[in-house]
Formats: sequence, structure tokens, C-alpha cells
Amino acid sequence: MNRKYNHLYAIPYYLWLGLFVILPLVLVLGSSFFDIHGNFTLANYVEYFSSINYIKMTMNSFIYAGLLTIITLALSYPMAYLLSKTKHRQLWMLLVLLPTWINLLLKAYAFIGLLSQTGSVNQFLTFMGIGPKQLLFTDAAFLLVAGYIELPFMIMPIYNSITEIPHSLMEASSDLGASKWATLRRVVFPLSMPGVRSGIQAVFIPSLSLFMLTRLIGGNRVITLGTAVEQHFMVTQNRGMGSTIGVVLMVLMVLVMYLTRDRKDKGAMTHE
Repeated sequence: MNRKYNHLYAIPYYLWLGLFVILPLVLVLGSSFFDIHGNFTLANYVEYFSSINYIKMTMNSFIYAGLLTIITLALSYPMAYLLSKTKHRQLWMLLVLLPTWINLLLKAYAFIGLLSQTGSVNQFLTFMGIGPKQLLFTDAAFLLVAGYIELPFMIMPIYNSITEIPHSLMEASSDLGASKWATLRRVVFPLSMPGVRSGIQAVFIPSLSLFMLTRLIGGNRVITLGTAVEQHFMVTQNRGMGSTIGVVLMVLMVLVMYLTRDRKDKGAMTHE
């Protein structure tokens, strides 16, 4: 009887999964096989894989996503480690998570106000006698803003992994004569790798398809696959080509998830 009710309770979940996950994926996949005139074709895929421009966009997407991942990881791991050692770590984590509650568009416009020609940063530079600089619409500006926005999503899983490490292991390492650096390198870091992998997925995968920040902060200098999808859907109205790029992005995301998966289970099976 309980099993019957459990299945009934799961109906809203299955409806949500079907309407908002499976159906959009099917629609995007189906649209990728039609041209701008509604004719069935494989030309969209042929054009994508034979066009130098799309190949460059793909490379740019990987480069920017890779740089964002490296930058956020380099900043997040020390921060997560220090936060795990503080007294009021829950309060500090709350402060780290606060920016995620603010709308992305509002954060982007806030940085536009800071980095524009008449913004606060250039006003300070003018006061110091350096003069206004072109800070907005640059690669550095895009990496700064995108890194700031993605930072909490790298910190959270790493912090959770570090706090789950038994304190007795670190005490044992110290009792055996290991320094704090050796303990961090040989005990903490290997055991926190699941969090690092989750953080890489949480930052790298969304960064592949960024489009709003590339427009508002990067201007015409930052061109990625996300920008191309927006262009095809909103400007050229070539939904077939936009869907094709979307399908390629989904395949790339699945590939990244596979490469960064936790291999613990596989290793355990091999050991057995």
C-alpha cells in the first residue's frame, strides 16, 4: 500500500522532469535537423564542423571556461580551507553565498558602473593622475566579473569535502611528524578531490555557454558558443543552427562530466 502511495507522490516529479528537462532536450535535438525554411537537413551539422568561425568559437569557449575554472580553483581552495578552520565558519560561508542570491543581471550592471569610463575605478585612477583607462569590454574585465560570479560555486563543494574529512586523520598525520603543508598536500587535498571535481563541473560547464556576460562585460571581444546561440535565436532567427550549437554544447558538457567523474567506484571494482 505504501509503495502505491510512493509512486503517486512521485508523479509531480516525473511531470516536472518530462516537461522541463526531457521535452526541451528533445525539441532542441529535433530543431537541429531543420533549416531556416523548415526543411529537414543535416546541413547545420555540416556547416558547424566545416566552418572555421564555429571552430574558433568552440576553442574560445574552452579557453575562457578553462581560464575561469583555473582562476576560481586557485582562489577557492585556499579560501575553502581557511573557512573550514575558522570559528564562525557557517557565518563566513553565508557571506560567501550572499552574492548568489543577487540577480545575475544586477551584478553585471553593478560591474559596468564600476568599470565604465565614468565609473568609480576610473574616477579613482583619474584622481591618482593615471587617467581613465578602457577597463570595460576587455578579456580581463570578463574574466574578473565571471570569476566573481562563479567563485561561490567552486568554494561550496570544496568546503564541504574538506569539512567531511575526519579530524583524526589530520591529527594522526601531525603525530607522525608531518608538517601542516605535508598534511595539506598528502591528506587533505587527495581526500577533498571529490569536491574539487564537483567545483570544476559547477564552473566549467556553465562557463561554456555564457552569453549575457560576454555581451555586457566582454563586448565584441569575447565571442563564444553561447553568444552564437543567442545570435541565431534572437537576431538571424535561424533556430535550426542555434539548436545545432546547443546540441554540441550539451555533448561537450556530458563529456566534461564524464572526464571529471568520481572514479572511486571504478577503482574499488578493479581492486576487487
